[in-house]
Amino acid sequence: MAILVCCLNKTPADICSFNMLQGSISVSMSIHETHFCFVCCHLSAGEKNGDELKRNANVEEIRRRTGFDPVHMVGVPQRIQDHERIIWLGDLNYRLNFSYERTHELISKQDWDGLFMKDQLKNELGKGCTFDGWVEGAINFPPTYKYEFNSEKYVSNATESGRRTPAWCDRILSYGKGMRQLSYKRTELMFSDHRPVTAVYMADVEVFCHGKLQGALHSRY
Repeated sequence: MAILVCCLNKTPADICSFNMLQGSISVSMSIHETHFCFVCCHLSAGEKNGDELKRNANVEEIRRRTGFDPVHMVGVPQRIQDHERIIWLGDLNYRLNFSYERTHELISKQDWDGLFMKDQLKNELGKGCTFDGWVEGAINFPPTYKYEFNSEKYVSNATESGRRTPAWCDRILSYGKGMRQLSYKRTELMFSDHRPVTAVYMADVEVFCHGKLQGALHSRY
């Protein structure tokens, strides 16, 4: 398989106007003749009404400011949106517009569809306010934030950091034709206050065949 890593880009907090712990790292790469981009980010936190607008702005700022400068490479993408297949992942920090009590009630019932109706990212996507044209797979797992360290319990009033309303902060989205998601799930690693998520995709890749091109040109002329 012909894989060529073209360029890395880091958009730090001081550029993105986030706090010191936030920003993004992007990778531009080609598999044969198809250009892929992977964006890993940590967006603004907060569960107050309207905080989702800050996250929308973060996404746009990353998209606008991220640029690749592949030295000695011709015809490769220089911006995120120039790639044919894109994966955007990380702690996107979008929350649930439910009360703490109602959220825990629905979690106890494993009513993920009911919870997801109030998911900020879902609703912002539906309104076209962010990630226009992007796709996310179905979520059939519990919210990934916020847990007590090394525990299966969400944080509560009793914890030092204070309670947080659980939410699906950790997400993976895709953009571009020729991509099919095979799985989307969370993993039960307890080394932080988040549960990481994973996704597996099948992607179409264009392969340039020099022999076929030569044959076609020869038969034509």
